[in-house]
Amino acid sequence: MLIYRPLIFFSFFFFPCLLLVSAQFNNEIDLSWGGDRAKFIDNGNLLQLSLDQISGAGFQTKNEYLFGKIDMQIKVVPGNSAGTVTAYYLSSSGSTHDEIDFEFLGNVSGEPYILHTNIYTQGKGEREQQFYLWFDPRLDFHTYSILWNEHQIIFSVDGTPIRVFRNAEHLGVPYPKSQPMRLYSSLWCADNWATKGGIVKTDWSRAPFVASYRAFKTDACTYSAGKSSCSLPLVKGRWWNHQALSNGHLRKLQWVQRNYMIYNYCTDYKRFPQGVPPECKLNN
Repeated sequence: MLIYRPLIFFSFFFFPCLLLVSAQFNNEIDLSWGGDRAKFIDNGNLLQLSLDQISGAGFQTKNEYLFGKIDMQIKVVPGNSAGTVTAYYLSSSGSTHDEIDFEFLGNVSGEPYILHTNIYTQGKGEREQQFYLWFDPRLDFHTYSILWNEHQIIFSVDGTPIRVFRNAEHLGVPYPKSQPMRLYSSLWCADNWATKGGIVKTDWSRAPFVASYRAFKTDACTYSAGKSSCSLPLVKGRWWNHQALSNGHLRKLQWVQRNYMIYNYCTDYKRFPQGVPPECKLNN
């Protein structure tokens, strides 16, 4: 297996031990599709999505956000999950949407999940990085976090940063800073591509497939009726907008990318024979 070894720049954000706002799912989340395949249990503290041969399911937050930090604990589909995708992402609307993606690509029993990440700005994506994880995400809940501010986006897992996308507007690269985004999640079948490029198909005899969610937490600026809950001075004063990663977190970022990254668009010279995208100067 080829492991990419990108260079890392050292101006990221430290995640201090602060309590984020946590609430029951049924106060913060709308079940958006899938009928009874999306449901709250445990008095609204746990949410489950299921997938069968007829349909998957999904949910979305009631609020839209414009900068902040969002955490979710997720336990992905256990056992043989080939062909399934558990998506967890922020997205704005429209053809020039912005989007920040976590996608968990299922696999056959005993083989590792692939954590697929991507970022869209002004409707353009193709910024994929993929990882194996240093644990089996099927066995228990783990915390998947997005920190998004005017300077950069940080993906982290259980507090360990795995990816950074820095603002490269000075290089002509659009950055998501003006379109509010809602948090979405869905469980769906993508066996035409998700597992080994579509070679391994979903085994429907194992349905329903179930993904579970809990401990949704936010420290973010909400956006409604054209206005943010945070004025510009308040955004600049929030901890997630200005604090730097410790040396220990920088070492963890390097460790993940050195040992667990399995694809990086910024080193895919066959895909970009005329040169990799300009933001790779900052993010690789």
